[in-house]
Amino acid sequence: MPALKQALQAAKQDFGRIDVLEYSPYSGPGIFRHVLETTPENVLEQVNGHILPAIFAVNEVLPDMIKNRSGAILFTTGLSAMFPLPSIGNVGIVMSGLRNYATNLYNELKEKGIYVGHLSIGTFIQAGTAGDPDHIAEAWYDLYEKKNCFEETFPQGIDPTKLSNK
Repeated sequence: MPALKQALQAAKQDFGRIDVLEYSPYSGPGIFRHVLETTPENVLEQVNGHILPAIFAVNEVLPDMIKNRSGAILFTTGLSAMFPLPSIGNVGIVMSGLRNYATNLYNELKEKGIYVGHLSIGTFIQAGTAGDPDHIAEAWYDLYEKKNCFEETFPQGIDPTKLSNK
């Protein structure tokens, strides 16, 4: 996490403070393990790569946000954070833990002027498709701008029962 600390400190130095933190851990297919192949080791790898850096990053920006009574912390996860998907059992455990952390932050910080949001993505991210990063950015901006709910799926209203789960 030294590189993360250095990056956050550099951003603070360049901009004075961080008003919005967007945290998007990447869980590529190479690390997915079916729930029947889930081991303590492949879950711990995900904890170390996804949850601990999220907590570290929040701890770096939160004191200034609380002091200023403003800011936003935005968490992006895969759909397994909200819906069990056996094909990505090891990642789902960690993403749902990250969602739990985000939910707790939301509940604790909403009265302090800090918005916490969660966007759960259920499509491949690729330019020129339904998962175009520009479309995801628009969904995030809409959620952030309205601040009327904690979380949403992308695409909105996706039905995980219709996903291939092999």
